[in-house]
Amino acid sequence: MKTGLTLRRQSTVGLVALMGGLAIAACTPAGIQSSSSAGDAMGNRAAPTQDSLPATAPALEAVSPPDAQKQAMPSAAMVVPQLVKTASLSITVDSVERSLERVSAIARQNQGEIVNLQDQAPGAQSPEGVGTYSSGDRHTAVVQLRVPQTRLEASLAELRKLGAVQQQSITAEDVSTQLVDFQARLKNLRNTEAMLLKIMNRSGDMADVLRVAQEVSNVRNLIEQIDAQVNDLKNRVAYSTISVNLQEAIATVPPERSLETQMQETWEQATNSVGKFTVALMKLGLWLLVYSPYWLALMIAAVAIKRQLRQGAIATATAAPDFPAGAGGVEEESSHQGTTPP
Repeated sequence: MKTGLTLRRQSTVGLVALMGGLAIAACTPAGIQSSSSAGDAMGNRAAPTQDSLPATAPALEAVSPPDAQKQAMPSAAMVVPQLVKTASLSITVDSVERSLERVSAIARQNQGEIVNLQDQAPGAQSPEGVGTYSSGDRHTAVVQLRVPQTRLEASLAELRKLGAVQQQSITAEDVSTQLVDFQARLKNLRNTEAMLLKIMNRSGDMADVLRVAQEVSNVRNLIEQIDAQVNDLKNRVAYSTISVNLQEAIATVPPERSLETQMQETWEQATNSVGKFTVALMKLGLWLLVYSPYWLALMIAAVAIKRQLRQGAIATATAAPDFPAGAGGVEEESSHQGTTPP
């Protein structure tokens, strides 16, 4: 009885490992080809010869090898090209504002939508709130819209009517091979998932059930990832992207500012400058306050040294004899003595 349970557990673990290997191999094209070639080799090894076939199987002999190859071989002509198309236009228009409204209307008419818009008008407000009025700037805009691929040509024809086309381009990328590869991986992974579920239903030991459940979770994660990539490719094939660069033919002249606007801007600049200067003074005060112990120590040391030097000078001046005065007195006394009559 123990031997039977051990064999059953070993077979279950072996099947789980085999299914995990198949799931990993299904994630790469090389794995798909190797598994199919291995299956063909096993089929060829297990296939009996014509001599060993029973006489009651005439139906197998009726199928010729070329017919069997035609039935098993997928037709390459059945694969429809899946193209991801993108287009770009550079157009010079009379008014960017009216052209933007027209682009939005074209997107709605062709069952599309605008996904990105960058409008750069002259005289736009700067981050500090002060307008930049440059007479040489032109009003430009970049619009990105998505339309169904079946409506791409009609949308481009309507967009060309906005003005003078300066540049246009259309690119197409065939992703049919990627889609076929992803679909083959999904098919193999789903087959692996079904086999793992059958093994999990037959397993009786809790450890084996948990191990199989982990493999099922890994396979399902791979299925979800590849399924998301397939949906993304299909969405890119179904909808084409058009980038439109609009530019006005004549530079826009900004309107003259009123005196009230100029005074308001000057007041804002002055208050902003005062605020910055006040903040700078407060920062300087904080720096001085933090370093005040060092400044006080230096000042005390300087005062002490100065006082000591002054006291030393006074002491030196007091202790020194008056040699010039004494010498003069001696000379006078000697001179008086020399003039005394005998």
